[in-house]
Amino acid sequence: MIQPPRITVPGLVRIKGGALARLGLYLRREGHGRVVVAASAGLPGGVLDTVRQGLAREGVQAVRWVEVENNEFETAAALFAELPGGVGAVVGLGGGKALDIAKYLAYLARRPYFAAPTALSHDGFCSPQASLTIKGRRRSLAAALPHGVVVDVAVCLEAPRILWLSGLGDLVSKLSAVFDWKLAFHHRGEPVEDLAALLSDATVHQFLANPEFTPQGMIHLGTALMLNGIAMEICGSSRPASGSEHLISHALDELAARPRLHGLQVGMATYVTCRLQGQRADTVDRLFQTTGFWDAIRADPFAREDWLAALALAPSLKEDFFTVLSTRDCLPEFRAMLDEDPRLAGCFV
Repeated sequence: MIQPPRITVPGLVRIKGGALARLGLYLRREGHGRVVVAASAGLPGGVLDTVRQGLAREGVQAVRWVEVENNEFETAAALFAELPGGVGAVVGLGGGKALDIAKYLAYLARRPYFAAPTALSHDGFCSPQASLTIKGRRRSLAAALPHGVVVDVAVCLEAPRILWLSGLGDLVSKLSAVFDWKLAFHHRGEPVEDLAALLSDATVHQFLANPEFTPQGMIHLGTALMLNGIAMEICGSSRPASGSEHLISHALDELAARPRLHGLQVGMATYVTCRLQGQRADTVDRLFQTTGFWDAIRADPFAREDWLAALALAPSLKEDFFTVLSTRDCLPEFRAMLDEDPRLAGCFV
């Protein structure tokens, strides 16, 4: 008899205004009186005060408070080696680097991880992987989903709008990622976990119903990005959330003189990938027009030559990872897009 997979998902989810002030309460309720906090360098003083006061109010002691400036593997390893005794949980506060360090530290220490992102720029806060730098190159290392997700919608709305646009760019990439996954099934027989694919696809359409920079829109985005992490956990891979569009972004991280926010690169690559796949490019275009994504890219255009080089490199970046880029040489089609697609006018220089 086939045994169904057993997965661990967040047991605490608070995506609402004022959630950070109650972080101490959530930790106390879970029985965690001693915690390590890994916080992004440069967080607003008001955010830090809110968290510290909330912890103190509930009698939760931050036995170590670390200001994170990089996401190097050695940083996480050093924190693990120096982990104080009696720590019940690890809290990641702020942006991607701090959350990845906290997530991997918790994984090494076998402690519950609480994710408290202060902006929703990508789905990494609730993914089962930690993105760390090893010898100058970014690597995705196995980790665990957070035990708790605490997203203060009011704080996220105060973050720069470009971070929200990055988050929706990462979210919409699930349309091309799931298509690539099914393409791999038809060409190579790679199994598709239907529930994970359906969940990932559904999260995009949930957000498309209300793609607004408002409290409710931020709740929808945070929920959708969180559920994408759970979709990856269900199938044990990044397939529901990452396809050829992520390969292009990873190539840009290696090649570009000035890599951009992950979600901005991935969002643009999603439109390009959907064109190559022959599906849903109009859906992506409408979202980008409605939210101002196109305008944000045109205000700070990508380098055309960087993208041409990235598209050439992308298919070779991940061994045995079949996508639309594996079906043919897509570079001539991309060149034609750059020259002829009016939606891309002003997005590349």
